[in-house]
Amino acid sequence: MYFDLNIPIPAPSGSAGQIQAQSNKGKGKQAQAPPAALFTPAQVAAIEARIDLLVHLGYSVLALNQTVRSKVEPKSFVNTLDPLLRQLKQRPGIVYIKRLTITLDEDSEKGFGLTNAQAGLFAPYDILALAPTTEASFALACLTHTQPSPLSAHIIAVPLDVPRLPFRMKHTMVRAALRNGAVFEVPYAAALDSAAKRNWWAAAREVVRVTKGKGLVVTSGAAEAGDLRAPKDIGNLITFLGLAQNLAHDAAATTPKSLVLRAQTRKTYRAVFSEPRVVIPGAPEAGPAGPEGAPLPAPAEPPKEQSHGPAPSDGTAHASEPSGTAQAGQKRRARDNGPDAADAGPTGEGGRKRKKGKNKDKS
Repeated sequence: MYFDLNIPIPAPSGSAGQIQAQSNKGKGKQAQAPPAALFTPAQVAAIEARIDLLVHLGYSVLALNQTVRSKVEPKSFVNTLDPLLRQLKQRPGIVYIKRLTITLDEDSEKGFGLTNAQAGLFAPYDILALAPTTEASFALACLTHTQPSPLSAHIIAVPLDVPRLPFRMKHTMVRAALRNGAVFEVPYAAALDSAAKRNWWAAAREVVRVTKGKGLVVTSGAAEAGDLRAPKDIGNLITFLGLAQNLAHDAAATTPKSLVLRAQTRKTYRAVFSEPRVVIPGAPEAGPAGPEGAPLPAPAEPPKEQSHGPAPSDGTAHASEPSGTAQAGQKRRARDNGPDAADAGPTGEGGRKRKKGKNKDKS
């Protein structure tokens, strides 16, 4: 199973994507109308062509990417992926994922909308990505917004097509982001562009060097169908960045799968997977099921040990074992009669025989 988590979706044409709530002085605010078909048939046909080619190349999980280049505000923000998914045709075995990428620049780095008050705007999206452009925004993305929360960022998109990285990727920030479960994106579309090819190789090698090949996700990021490549071709391409074959395979298959599973934890408490079980008070709990679904028989109880009855109240002991009072009496008589009585036993016959032998010797 191969993943492509970056299929850029162009901005919808027309004024339908800019629907906002209008307010009048005497009537107050009016309800916001739901957006109609935001994309033209030509745009939908171009997106369908890219998806068909990706399916032909062997990809089965596709992420449609909506990019926001300004501060997210409830009045102006519009989710363009939900109406697009209703226009796309269904393909058996293909999974669509909704991704939102927020560009962090000098204007939006201090408050770009990722607050708990606006969590409802980001709830429909499956993956949140941040594209920092300054040193401060990169530190904010790695240290703050990768922690488990309903607004946790899953992907950090580093600009690889610029002449030089706008910030320095420090090891402490990168390790903190990887420890929190975030990944760094390497889109390969710029490597096929003759103008940005040189910048891409230099920046991509820096990302691989800092991350040591761990926590990388390779995506297409291609706006045209001619820039798409098969997963095996991409694996061979990124090996020239210094990655081993197993790490190159993980960047296209294993790491994206773990990322999609972690993205589901945004809807749970403190990013914890749980399997709730309904317990009805007073009802017996069902035991483990057998191979055919039938409950297993209850284990047999061990046999109870037969306990001897209490000692008789008259003070007499059982025949099998003497009571404590009888034993104490025998020891007291043996101590009073001396060593002869101890040898003679309880009857004292041995003592009488010795006395008779002594009398015969005296006579």
